Parts: sequence; structure tokens; C-alpha cells
Amino acid sequence: MKKFIKEGIITLILAFILVNAISYFKRPDLTFSQLPAMQLPTISGEQIDTKRYHDKPFVLHFWATWCPTCKLEISNFNALAKEVDVLTIAVQSGENQEIKAFMKERDLHFPLVNDQQGILAKKFDIHAFPTTFIFDKEGKVAFSEVGYTSTWGIKLRLWWLSL
Repeated sequence: MKKFIKEGIITLILAFILVNAISYFKRPDLTFSQLPAMQLPTISGEQIDTKRYHDKPFVLHFWATWCPTCKLEISNFNALAKEVDVLTIAVQSGENQEIKAFMKERDLHFPLVNDQQGILAKKFDIHAFPTTFIFDKEGKVAFSEVGYTSTWGIKLRLWWLSL
């Protein structure tokens, strides 16, 4: 039994290292460090000005309805959006009606921009999905992560920024 537990722990540690290495090498190579000022239309018709996020930490999440990992983690952002500022961007995921149906089916309620042509994804140098950015209260990129991220992982990073 001890051998089984030891091998399980070693496997988990190696998986953790591998996932973080992948995230590190796939992270976006941004040409900017400050959240760009943009006016973005959400699928609900609201206009979001990114300047409104420059005085507090903020989470920007790129995902796609066709991405299996995105589907696994998207409910994390639903929970997170109830407590902190979150803006999600669905990349090349179809028309607004299709994305609205996806959100309704999963009972998701957060601000969402449809990046149907992938223009925003290119601006943020996104090469893999999901990709999450956390900006500090000055609007500077504090963290970026590629791949699955948990609600608690983001909350911990936001807590770190508040110290």
C-alpha cells in the first residue's frame, strides 16, 4: 500500500510539473504589459470599456466552445464572476446565438465577448485555449496561464495581488 501511495504522489508531482511547463512554454508573448483600452461589445448587447478595470484586479479569459478543456473549466468562471471582475472572450465559437445557446445549456452568466474572427486572440497572442490573464489594479499583466485553471487558483493569485 505504501508503494502505491508513493507512486501516486510521484505521478501527481510529475503531472503538476509537466502541466506548468506546458503552460510556461505556451504562454502568450505579449507586446504590451498594460491592458489596452478597448470598447468591446458583449453578446448581450452591453458595451464594455476596459478602462473600467484599471483600478482593481481583473480576470480576462480566452476560451472556445469547441475546446474540451474550456468546457471543463468554464463553470469555474461562472462562480468567479460572482465575486470578482471577469471578462471572457469566446474565440471562433460561432454566431452570438450559438454561444448564447451554449451558455444557457450550462447556466453560465458572465460578461462575454464573441471574437468570431479571432482578432482579439491575435492581439493577445493566444496560441492555445483556454488562456487566462490576471491584471493587477494598475492594469498590468500580473499572471497568465494556458490550460485548465481552477477557481481557487485564480482566487489565490488575486489574493496575492491584494497584499
